[in-house]
Parts: sequence; structure tokens; C-alpha cells
Amino acid sequence: MIIGIGGISNAGKSTLARRIKNHYSSKSVSIICQDDYAVATEKIPTINDHADWERPESINFSLYEKVVKEEIEKSEIVIIEGIFAFYKNNLLEIMDKKIYLNLDNKSFIMRKKNDFRWGQEPDWYIEHIWKSHYKYCYNNIPKDALVINANNDIDINVVLDFLSGNQE
Repeated sequence: MIIGIGGISNAGKSTLARRIKNHYSSKSVSIICQDDYAVATEKIPTINDHADWERPESINFSLYEKVVKEEIEKSEIVIIEGIFAFYKNNLLEIMDKKIYLNLDNKSFIMRKKNDFRWGQEPDWYIEHIWKSHYKYCYNNIPKDALVINANNDIDINVVLDFLSGNQE
């Protein structure tokens, strides 16, 4: 099974991927995080002299897709997660299940302001992240995706029912 998890920064994609992997602990599960395939910082387009991580050009999609295909051969379950999870059709076509984590603007801003993994982001860049998500990602949510409100804790049972085909 190939699972795609998309959503804006700080929506909980990596956390959900780990929870799914833990549930399927008796199977071989591989998580492929799109962040691990970012191009070198100096090759990323900038906005106001700040690396613009919110553009598809920030990801080395050819390497990312190569690793995904390799993992499909090795693992029973492959989880592909990232902000651009649904951006490329050739990846979208191989996904058996798609999950989109939706955040409202207030929850996104609160989470992003408390995320210091890459240092504190300026307010203008946080707003840019929001706008870029709508430009590149939100309009690409697959019609067959399970859309989850991620403002609060995600009910893993809803996700597991969807993955097993038992959703309503």
C-alpha cells in the first residue's frame, strides 16, 4: 500500500506517518519525508533574501521519486509525506490512499510561531507559507483524499478505517 500524506507546514504529516507506521508494526513500513529531498539552500529561489522553501523547486523531485520507487520494491507499506505530496501526477498515480491534513489560518500561525526547527520565521514569511500553500498545494488536493481537520488531535481510528477501506 502506498499512502500519501499532504498538508501545510505544521499540520502533523510526520506525526501521522509515524502513528500509521506504529499501527502496522508487524509489516515493513517505510516513511519517505519530502523535507529530506530539498535541494541545496543556495539553489532554492529566494523571497526577500530568504530561502523560499514553499515552492516546488525547493524539492529534488527526481531523487524523491527514485527513492519512492525503490522503497515500493522493499516495503509492504510506503508512506510519502510532505507539503508537495500531491503536486506531481506520477507520484499521485501510484498512491493507493491519500490523506490531506487541513489547518485553519489561526491554528497554522500559532503552530508555526512555536516551531523553531529552522529558527524563528518572520511574520511576513509565515504569511508567505500560507499563501504559497494555497497556490501550490491546496488546489491539488485529490478528490479521493481523506481530508482531516488537523486543528485538534487526529482520530487515528478514522485514518485506519480509511486505509482499510472501512470508511463511510
